[in-house]
Amino acid sequence: QVQLVESGGGLVQAGGSLRLSCATSGSIFSINTMGWYRQAPGKQRELVADITRGGSANCVESVKGRFTISRDNAKNTVYLQMNSLKPEDTAVYYCTAEVRAWGSFVAGRYWGQGTQVTVSS
Repeated sequence: QVQLVESGGGLVQAGGSLRLSCATSGSIFSINTMGWYRQAPGKQRELVADITRGGSANCVESVKGRFTISRDNAKNTVYLQMNSLKPEDTAVYYCTAEVRAWGSFVAGRYWGQGTQVTVSS
């Protein structure tokens, strides 16, 4: 079993900052790419940013210069530092990880339960 637990969401005013964390635990052999998605009301879930085990990061154009993804491989944790938040960043944020569990020959994608981020204008 593999679990992802997010923390750090909340309510913030426009221009403010939040830091999301996502810890992965369980029967983990290795973790490949980790990332963050978000889903706003009435919209499809979209990729925000992801990062490989080696630290190569990618983010969508709408958050470049404002959001930074990072990870601590020793702690199996991924972070999303969100600065200069805008009302349009309001969404449920989900972390995801490609995890190879002990006893498995392939990696599977796992998801956290989601954390709400609300940015007021």
